[in-house]
Amino acid sequence: MYLYRGYGPQAPKRNTVHDLTPPILILFDWHATLADTMEAMYAAMDDMLAELDTLALRARLTPPDKSKTEADRRLVTYVNEHRRLHPKLKSEKKVSRTDLLEVLFGPDEEAKRLAHQAFNRHYRNHYGDVTPFEPGIREVIEALKAMGVKVGILTNRAHEFLAHELEQIEAGGWDDLFEIIVAGDDTERLKPWPDPVLKALQMADLRPDADIWYIGDSTTDTMSAKAAGITNVFYNGAKWQPEWISKIFPDTPDHPHRPDHVVNDFNQLLVLVSQCWDQRNEGEIEKLVAPTVILFDWHATLVDTLDAMYHAVDDMLMQLKPLGLVECLIDPQQSKNVDDRKLVEYVKENYELHPKVKAARKISRTDIFEILFGENYGAKQTAHEAFNICYRLHYGAVEPLEEEIPKMLRRLRTLGIKTGVLSNRDREFLEHELGAVDGVGWIDLFDTIVAGDDPRRRKPEPDPIFKALENLNVAPGEDCWYVGDSTTDTVAAKNARVTSIFYNGAKWDKAWLAKIFPGTSRHPHQPDIVVNDFREFLHVVEQLKAHAGPALDAVAEP
Repeated sequence: MYLYRGYGPQAPKRNTVHDLTPPILILFDWHATLADTMEAMYAAMDDMLAELDTLALRARLTPPDKSKTEADRRLVTYVNEHRRLHPKLKSEKKVSRTDLLEVLFGPDEEAKRLAHQAFNRHYRNHYGDVTPFEPGIREVIEALKAMGVKVGILTNRAHEFLAHELEQIEAGGWDDLFEIIVAGDDTERLKPWPDPVLKALQMADLRPDADIWYIGDSTTDTMSAKAAGITNVFYNGAKWQPEWISKIFPDTPDHPHRPDHVVNDFNQLLVLVSQCWDQRNEGEIEKLVAPTVILFDWHATLVDTLDAMYHAVDDMLMQLKPLGLVECLIDPQQSKNVDDRKLVEYVKENYELHPKVKAARKISRTDIFEILFGENYGAKQTAHEAFNICYRLHYGAVEPLEEEIPKMLRRLRTLGIKTGVLSNRDREFLEHELGAVDGVGWIDLFDTIVAGDDPRRRKPEPDPIFKALENLNVAPGEDCWYVGDSTTDTVAAKNARVTSIFYNGAKWDKAWLAKIFPGTSRHPHQPDIVVNDFREFLHVVEQLKAHAGPALDAVAEP
């Protein structure tokens, strides 16, 4: 568990970012974090508190001597005497409805449930006006999404109110921002229970871990996140002083929950996330050995031949029955994740790829065969052979995946690095495409070329990598890199005991990368580093080569 190191006399003098895991999903509280609905909330609270006796809740108020702080004791005492909130509390606009109910009723879950129900009834008389809690929130969330972080809302507010407020805020400009929404009526138990967090993770097909963050303004939010086993960042939009933060998170046996970090505004949050990812990338680069050999996958790494490939895959899938491959399809329940299971089920029913798979243009032919046939090497070999026959009807057009690729390949040569290309594509097709790409061909840019029909076994077996290194008279090692866009490429690199570089040209977000590289006992293989384009890749190589020795800097780029 991460320790809170932001405030308090016992907090070590350390930068908390070093202890945080970069997020793949950030869940936000709604009220007093993303949105300001304070006036309506406090009005509904006062209406509910006026009914304490009618609701038989007055006798269930927390005994003053059980309050966490002196301020909590005063709040309970005032409500008990006056059946409303103190005017000063409402004027400060700092405490959430859920935290108020936690202070008033403590561990009495039934009392809090009745109070929430009464609150919702009265809230219908007041809600409507809603504004962003601070300027620029939408822009920060868009920046997080551009970084590949999924975002969602997790709130105790009922769907009835949340949906209306989402429609109203900034004239409905937030409708497209959030992939996941969990409201107060989606789970039986509300925060501070972990149920809403776990529901959100189930919707995202993710497991509780430190790379899931929950951003909220209340102690209730912190307790819910901690109970679910995810990272909590406390949003101090109310601008509490450090001494007060230490009071509400005392880290005692009765109140052990502390946030992992505190931010005072959304710009701080964006900086924190950026720092986490920068730090992670720097740490990953530092672990790499400078390359002497770099081998590249061909299709969807260096070049785009996707249209022809998907046409040929569909032609092959139409032949599953005559090829005797229907019985070889993997049991969908054995699939690595939900998306793989859906792909297998669709192919079993329709003998073609789902239109969304082809429209997304993100998954390789080899990965498709891995998903469909698993460890059945014979079935995959039959599928590859059938694919080759179909591919002859479609192949021809080939374009660089990035304009800078030829320049990048030449630069690697000037750094003293041997280069190669290897593919599961047969030599008949690979040589044609190597000669046709860019109108001039790239055959002279590689020291070795290995096609799918050269070794005995194709990727994810290590044979193509071993064959390329044998051609170069080089032994496998961490100074040999294999760059590819698929899980199959990563598995092949790990099986060959070389460094795996995942080329994320498809721009998968971090949540998706976590799903396809789960690091489980069944699927343990993960790339050593992920790069999103070849400029980033070349920068990494040049960094490592610069540290490897001055002799390599003597060669100038042509």
